Amino acid sequence: MGSKTVAETIREITRSHLLENNGLLLGQSITAAGWVNNTVPDCPGIVELPMSDVAGAGIAVGASLVGRRPIFVVRFQDFLILNGSPLIFYAAKTKELHGKGAPIFVRAIGAEGIGPVHSGILHSIFMHFPGFRVCSPMTPKEYEEVWKVFMENDDPMIVSEHRISFPNTEEMNDVFVDDADITLYAISSTRFEVTRATQMLKADGIKCNIIHLLWLKPIVSTRRLIDPLNQSKLGLVIDSGYEIAGASQSIAYALNQATGHSVKALGLYDRTKCLCPPLQNAAPNADRIYITVKQMLQR
Repeated sequence: MGSKTVAETIREITRSHLLENNGLLLGQSITAAGWVNNTVPDCPGIVELPMSDVAGAGIAVGASLVGRRPIFVVRFQDFLILNGSPLIFYAAKTKELHGKGAPIFVRAIGAEGIGPVHSGILHSIFMHFPGFRVCSPMTPKEYEEVWKVFMENDDPMIVSEHRISFPNTEEMNDVFVDDADITLYAISSTRFEVTRATQMLKADGIKCNIIHLLWLKPIVSTRRLIDPLNQSKLGLVIDSGYEIAGASQSIAYALNQATGHSVKALGLYDRTKCLCPPLQNAAPNADRIYITVKQMLQR
């Protein structure tokens, strides 16, 4: 069992950056709303931004160009739509066009069940644009890994967090079984559901490999990703964001092209991510993963 939670890991990394690296943290309602689920330390280097949802990213870009390596906290990923323009059209392009990187660590925080404008998972959008590294850490060691990569490079990074991971202390290891019927590739909050789904499937005699996807871009077809699929010859990529034109479809296509095997995508339905039944559009849970795998095998 781990000792630190994801939230504690984020807080310690942030404190060290602000106090030792001349770092900077920018965001909205940092101190007023519980220090962002207690992931932000009470120390110098924090800049509270106005609730305009549009200026903060530009300030972060400017800070990155003068060496501050800012952490830009976006408390709900939906706000990335308004904040996205300076990130997409300047931070992601400046290295290629002008030879100077804009290293911004964007903490894009996801949630479930907070309504149609506060529950989005939008990492797929930033996978589309050249210049970004995109990841979705759900464990303490994974967060340490993405921070290390950020500090060793000068690219803007979209870190797709999820509030469900903040109390987590456990690492998530890949699972390989002999004669697996299917390989499951899980992203973001769905990673917490995949294990339960595989236990349900095991009760029906269905064996599953599990691959936990931390890095969404760049996605490299390593043997870790390819070998289990070559063995099972059937795959499913599961994401908490929208399925259509999303990370699940993009990665499923890449895996299909690398192996020639059938790989399906599973994500949000193509409708508003609302809060309450019957309009609720939640991330794929264990039951939906279970049903999808059963249907795939029946075909």
